[in-house]
Parts: sequence; C-alpha cells; structure tokens
Amino acid sequence: MLIDSIKRNSLGLGLFAVLTAGTIAVVQATTSERINENKVAAATKALAEMVSADQHDGSFFDHEVALPAGSLNNSGIPYAFQSVKDGKVNAVFLPVITHQGYSGDIRVIIGVWADGTLAGARVVEHKETPGLGDKVETRKSNWIMAFTGKSLGNTNGEEWKVKKDGGEFDQFAGATITPRAVVGAIHNGLEYFAANKDQLLTLAPKKPAGAKP
Repeated sequence: MLIDSIKRNSLGLGLFAVLTAGTIAVVQATTSERINENKVAAATKALAEMVSADQHDGSFFDHEVALPAGSLNNSGIPYAFQSVKDGKVNAVFLPVITHQGYSGDIRVIIGVWADGTLAGARVVEHKETPGLGDKVETRKSNWIMAFTGKSLGNTNGEEWKVKKDGGEFDQFAGATITPRAVVGAIHNGLEYFAANKDQLLTLAPKKPAGAKP
C-alpha cells in the first residue's frame, strides 16, 4: 500500500509539473506576443511622427532593406525600414543603439530623408532616471525635436555634442550623460546613412501581405 501511495503521489506530482510547465509556456508566449505588439505600436507611432501620412504610401513596414556592413550599432537588428512615395524611397528609418546611457542601453530610431536631412529621431527604449534622463522622451520634453532638419551638411562634426562639451545641443540639468549618448547615436546614424546611401535608398521588395514587422 505504501508503494501504491508513493506511485499515486509521484504521478500527481508529475502531472502537476507538466501542467505548470504548460501554463508557464502559454503565459510566456502570450506575454512575448503582447510585448512585441506594444513595441510595433510604439515604433509605428514614432515613425508617423517623423514622416506624416501624406508623405508616404502604405505601411512603414512594407519595405525592409538589409543593413550594409558598417559601424552602425543596431543591436543585431538586420534591417531598416523604407518610407516609399510614388514608388520611390524618400526616407529611411534606421535603428540605432548606444551603450553609453547612464542606466544602460538607449534605443533610438532615426528617420533620414533621401537628401541626408533628419526627418526626426525618437528614443523607443531606455532605462534612464525618471525626472532626469527620461527627458529624451517626447512625452517628457521636446528636447529631441531639436534634431529635426539637422544633417552632416548643416551641422559639422564638432557641433554634434552637448553644449557642455562644446557642441550645439542642450544637456539636461543634472543629467549630461543621457543626452550626450543620444546625440552621439544620432550622429553615428547619419554618418552610416551617408556611407551607405545608395543601398539604403534602393527600393526593397514589398513584404507579403500579412507579414509581421
């Protein structure tokens, strides 16, 4: 009887473990999908703020171009998105990441018009200090709007720094590291675009309908 009891308990524990593992797997899959959907929604909002609806056709995710080898630090994201109007690429969105943030990595998307001018830049992920470094977000301040219209042509290399370092861009009171990192990331993205302009502006095939970003 003792052996039968042990067997029953073992079977019960085994079934519990299987059910628990299955539940955890389902929760993780659901959570992961929800997180991805939230990231896509945030990216879509950011891109739409840089290039308005009348300046592009279709979805921003319709055309993905493989990123040429180079110095762009994009954390493994292998492609950029193309904004297309009347069958031509009029802007490219590049994912850039800087490891120089105060509290870790800062992920930025920059939009670059075909002529090399910034359509804009948006921080899409960071862990910076609330009330200080989080001013890189548009919902916290308009600081990042200062980059719109900038280019390597109208802003020289020495100006791509915060004012504390002798550059053009403001830092935050009590927080210089965060804006310094973002300025560097955006400048790096512009230099990458200039070096790979032809490939980035070559229209990529349209993704199949229903394909996820």
